Amino acid sequence: MPASTQRFSTAFPLLVAWMALMATLLCARPAQSEPLRVGSKRFTESYILGEILTQSAAAARSEARHLPGLGNTAIVFEALKAGSIDLYPDYTGTLAPMGLGAGVCHRDRIGILEAQRDARAGNLRKLSDLTGQPRLRLGLSHEFLGRADGWPMLAQRYGLTQRPIGIDHGIAYEALAESQIDATDIYSTDAKIRKFHLRVLEDDRHVFPRYDAVVVYRLDVPRRHPAAWQALQGLAGRISVTDMIDMNAAAEIDGESFAAIARRFVGGAGVASADEKKGDRRDGLGAVLWSADTWRLTVRHLALVGGAVGAATLLGVPLGIIAARRRRLGQGVLAVVSVLQTIPSLALLAMLIPLLGQIGVWPAMVALFLYALLPIVRNTCTGLQQVAPGMRDAARALGFRTAQVLRYVELPLAMPIILAGVKTAAIISVGTATIAAFVGAGGYGERIATGLALNDSTLLLAGAVPAAALALVMQGGFGLVEAYWAWRRRA
Repeated sequence: MPASTQRFSTAFPLLVAWMALMATLLCARPAQSEPLRVGSKRFTESYILGEILTQSAAAARSEARHLPGLGNTAIVFEALKAGSIDLYPDYTGTLAPMGLGAGVCHRDRIGILEAQRDARAGNLRKLSDLTGQPRLRLGLSHEFLGRADGWPMLAQRYGLTQRPIGIDHGIAYEALAESQIDATDIYSTDAKIRKFHLRVLEDDRHVFPRYDAVVVYRLDVPRRHPAAWQALQGLAGRISVTDMIDMNAAAEIDGESFAAIARRFVGGAGVASADEKKGDRRDGLGAVLWSADTWRLTVRHLALVGGAVGAATLLGVPLGIIAARRRRLGQGVLAVVSVLQTIPSLALLAMLIPLLGQIGVWPAMVALFLYALLPIVRNTCTGLQQVAPGMRDAARALGFRTAQVLRYVELPLAMPIILAGVKTAAIISVGTATIAAFVGAGGYGERIATGLALNDSTLLLAGAVPAAALALVMQGGFGLVEAYWAWRRRA
């Protein structure tokens, strides 16, 4: 058996063991009964409803855990089917194609597009008025653009010819205010409709159904969590449109935390007073950065990066050796890892959830592992190919076998380039690991996802600054390793 194949067969069990160890450490919890797992999507109202469901279950002395901001409908629904969450809030209009839903509160989405009350709005009152406005700049949420019952259906039924751009819902209102776009899709319970004095256009051809908030759950939830289920049933019809608008305003305009808003509603306190809102507002950047939560997120982020890059090194170096020794096979290996690098992160996560049957650590770590392979494989291959043939010939003349030539000559000479590949993979993974939050795996992405949903620059910076600092620490750490290796070679 060739030495490269031997090293590959040895590295594979190590790869599996390393990923299993890191995933076990990330997922480890004290022995206890499984809590009710509540998911939510990545926008303000879903965060709030997820907290209300979680706290309502907890008030019934049932342990519950909220996994917030899990992405769009496709990701959250796949997580539900896989059993990674037990329930999550959604809307009848969204679920109508699936034939699902049981009501909790009402939320009509009859005003799908809105325009500012200025010269651009003109006489626009109904969606059919958009037909004569081909130059109107539409900025629509990515999910609304992609869903068959979203923009494609709207454009077909109204004969619209505009070419909308994709924009995150969290920043759409500010884009309207800054005249970057003229209209966007909205939720009729959005608090910013009143804040920015926007006009909601009537769906005069009744394209869209009612959008009532519902709980989508696994059928075994009432049996496994009877007390929590009883408490959740008590929420039916309790949340009015006005209540929801007020709660969204408390988060997006007054800066209150989702947990505080939900706690007040579950406790029956209603809308907060000015003093209560002041006390529940989110902290400034300095306070958030130095909070105890930063340490928890840092440990999770480091574990994700360390597990993924460690596993990618265990597999990537043998693959790089194969690519260097077997040129034709190597071209195929490099082509595969290059293609993996081009897959959008959220699309990769959405594919991994049904494949792995869960959300959280494993999909995130596998995605990071796949993204880390390319620089390690390519640098290993390049480093070995740059070893002078005379060095190999000299080693063989001294009686070295093929495996010994690789171990004692080629790898040491190629090590600076291999380390550079591992360093590149680690630094890139620090930034890429923020996607882990979209599947409930934690890390600095938790703050970034929440900041995007609220368009909150403080939370965005509180997630981005530690990630940048960690990347600099990684850069410095690998610089020390490279300096040590250079000193050792000279010695």
